Amino acid sequence: MNLYPNLRRGILLSVLYVVVLLCNASTSTSYSSSEAITIKPRHLSLLKSALQRPSGEQSDLWKPMTDQGWSPCIDLEDPPSLPDKTKGYIQVFLDGGLNQQRMGICDAVAVAKILNATLVIPFLEINPVWQDSSSFVDIFDVDHFIESLKDDVRVVKELPEEYSWSTREYYAAAVRETRVKTAPVHASAQWYIENVSPLLHSYGIAAISPFSHRLSFDHLPGEIQRLRCKVNFQALRFVPHITSLGDALVSRLRNPLWRSEKDRKSVDHLGDMTNPNSRHEPGKFAVLHLRFDKDMAAHSACDFGGGKAEKLALAKYRQMIWQGRVLNSQFTDEELRSQGRCPLTPEEMGLLLAAFGFDNNTRLYLASHKVYGGEARISALRQVFPRMEDKRSLASSEERARIKGKASLLAALDYYVSMHSDVFISASPGNMHNALVGHRTFENLKTIRPNMALIGQLFLNKSITWVDFQQALGEGHVNRQGQIRLRKPKQSIYTYPAPDCMCHV
Repeated sequence: MNLYPNLRRGILLSVLYVVVLLCNASTSTSYSSSEAITIKPRHLSLLKSALQRPSGEQSDLWKPMTDQGWSPCIDLEDPPSLPDKTKGYIQVFLDGGLNQQRMGICDAVAVAKILNATLVIPFLEINPVWQDSSSFVDIFDVDHFIESLKDDVRVVKELPEEYSWSTREYYAAAVRETRVKTAPVHASAQWYIENVSPLLHSYGIAAISPFSHRLSFDHLPGEIQRLRCKVNFQALRFVPHITSLGDALVSRLRNPLWRSEKDRKSVDHLGDMTNPNSRHEPGKFAVLHLRFDKDMAAHSACDFGGGKAEKLALAKYRQMIWQGRVLNSQFTDEELRSQGRCPLTPEEMGLLLAAFGFDNNTRLYLASHKVYGGEARISALRQVFPRMEDKRSLASSEERARIKGKASLLAALDYYVSMHSDVFISASPGNMHNALVGHRTFENLKTIRPNMALIGQLFLNKSITWVDFQQALGEGHVNRQGQIRLRKPKQSIYTYPAPDCMCHV
């Protein structure tokens, strides 16, 4: 007699189990199972308009940058020869992510040049966030690096036997006389001459740690500035397996019929490059750097539409990581957005690109590590740009095997593809954005720099029409698509290479 109640109970439990599975599937792995955050579009009216926009892109979107009268000039006509002897060895220990370490490497070469020292290939610290132990030789082509700089500074892969004691572990164990811990942020060349040269004279070696941002951008000789650019834009080349995989991804983006019939998905999101409804040239693609990880979201103190559960989750994470020390938290969400201090969500980036004129046939490459909210957060962007691709969709598991779980190598691959794109845009300022803006400026490539304050104010206007949204964005980005901007005092030479490393011709 108890059979039917038990049967009903079993069916009910089965239904509940399926519901839980579906909820978990729609919720990002970036959230814990206890957060139960629901992500809904925040700009529904604009999103509907973006989805209904006609096919056919603006004709000037894919046009390359015209000659702006500037060209790279980093090589001296008659470079001075290296002195016969150096004063000793310089070691640096670099923390941060790939692009922060990249700037540190450039600065290390410059400091070695200033001191007439031999640079030991920089040691890359394990990133505490990504837990990536990749070394210099895992990321960059070390032989090319040394060969490119042979006329500028001496570089060695490792210390000679007599200095083999000078290791990371040696400096971590106690206070050492050969370690420089007091280098101020943006130190002058004279500071290094006065404070590090004596160590080289006494011990033949100096280890500088911490080193990130330890060299000024101003008041340096022109040859030192040009050397920094030479390192960044020429000497730092990724290892062959990154460049070869990058070339393969670029080729597939430019030739969307590369998939064989056997490998095609039921929905071909690469599509036919000869689609008559799309007016852009075949083979063009854009890169979107979507800087929207949990760290970024928590540190900004902005509201991203995940409701009370998301606010509590980010507040808890913020307290755990920074003990609540987030300066932005003293402002309201409206104040932060109006000041352009909120990272743009995937939905907002989709609306921006659509308003700029990119249509739903656009081949868009998503350069990103982990998106906070996962696929649930990305879904609105994917609706607007159904042919969006990333590393996972373009490369096989076998091709990705050597970079799997390696945040620095994944970032290097994204950097490489970004440098080969027709258009690059980043969701918010940051190390990768700044590095690529500078590198693409150096190469005169089209790069859209979002006007964050304007964009924040537009998204706060919940009654704005699609036409007004498009017009305001267009007017606010007329001169933000790769035009040369001269570096101002204290600004990074790696983001603004002109006029230090570019000549007006």
